[in-house]
Amino acid sequence: MNVLEINNLTLAYLGDSVYEEYVREHLINLGISHVKDLQEKSLEFVSARSQARILKELLNEGFFSEEEIEIIKRGRNTKVNSHPKNCSIIEYHDATSLEALFGYLKLNKNIERLEEIINKIFLNSLKNVS
Repeated sequence: MNVLEINNLTLAYLGDSVYEEYVREHLINLGISHVKDLQEKSLEFVSARSQARILKELLNEGFFSEEEIEIIKRGRNTKVNSHPKNCSIIEYHDATSLEALFGYLKLNKNIERLEEIINKIFLNSLKNVS
């Protein structure tokens, strides 16, 4: 299977679930145990607005490879018919592109890089708190 031939929204669909699982595990490992608290805290990572901010931070840091930037660009340019009311269409495209990257890395079995990116996101979130 050539992952580059897979629809960007399909990659984002997979990437969304992959990222959500990492975020949930991360929050539980932080000691958060109430479901309401887990849900609220997860929005700092998984909302479209948060994902757009995260993507911009990592792009500004030059964290992605050229190959990853190409996947991000493909994901960002995907035509969508709607977006959530709580974010702009630009934020939604950025979030979709980050999720597409996660899906791409997962399908390519590049778990080490996937985890490196996600761990960087968690590390940056700790820096933003202090």
